[in-house]
Amino acid sequence: MHGLPARYSIHGWTTKLLRLRPRTTTIIATTTLAAIVLMAIFAPLIATHDPTELSPASRLQAMSAEHWLGTDAYGRDLFSRVVYGARISLTVGLGVAFLTLLIGLPLGLIAGYFRAIDAVLMRFMDGLMAIPGILAAIAIVSLTSANLWMLMIAITVPEIPQIVRLVRSQVLATREEAFVEAAVLMSTPTRTILWRHLMPNTFAPLIVQCTYVCAAAILTEATLSFLGVGLSSEIPTWGNIMSDGRIYFQLKPSLIFWAGVLLSLCILSINLLGDAARDALDPIMKRKEG
Repeated sequence: MHGLPARYSIHGWTTKLLRLRPRTTTIIATTTLAAIVLMAIFAPLIATHDPTELSPASRLQAMSAEHWLGTDAYGRDLFSRVVYGARISLTVGLGVAFLTLLIGLPLGLIAGYFRAIDAVLMRFMDGLMAIPGILAAIAIVSLTSANLWMLMIAITVPEIPQIVRLVRSQVLATREEAFVEAAVLMSTPTRTILWRHLMPNTFAPLIVQCTYVCAAAILTEATLSFLGVGLSSEIPTWGNIMSDGRIYFQLKPSLIFWAGVLLSLCILSINLLGDAARDALDPIMKRKEG
């Protein structure tokens, strides 16, 4: 074989992605997410104070020239903590999406191609899906040390079945195509069939699914931190900020408001971009628009 047909090549779905229409919502979502990413990258330059510096004498101060969003119950600068919180949230979101893809993609390829392994592997995935993701994450974090890596692993485990099932379904559909059957008849090595002929056809739906996994991971991290089973409260995360401020919410709503707004905007932007990518990569949607 001399390669994949044009409609199955990587260039095909890349071209579709580049045809993404500049709708207003997509532009707004892209701009918002880009601003949050830049804020996270340049947090040391943007932040006005050390986000972990305690100052009991300055606790619960209102907005001022020195503390732009005021201070929390421990005298820490709220603006600096919100800015640095973007780093943790984006790191967790991107890290979980990468780990989920790294583990779920090969498992999905194997499950879809080898029928004997499929029966056992998918029953295990069904068992994982039967456990609520937030409960599984809490259990894993509780049994291990609450550091960033273990937090990402705890959030990754419940997300793996979604990727495995998605890749498996794509492989089951693609393996019946003529170019795959021709590769089998030509005694092409199984590894080549999996990675060269079948895997490229999973990229388009995987791109969309990974955006949703990223958004879900950011929300799960905030939930775990808010419940007190995530990272240490000293580490500035949006979930920790809201958890620390919930006691004083009636006295000072801004302790929760700003972190909540950025968390919502971040998740909404990622989901909107995922929807836009889905519309651009889905041939059915393209025909309807045409």
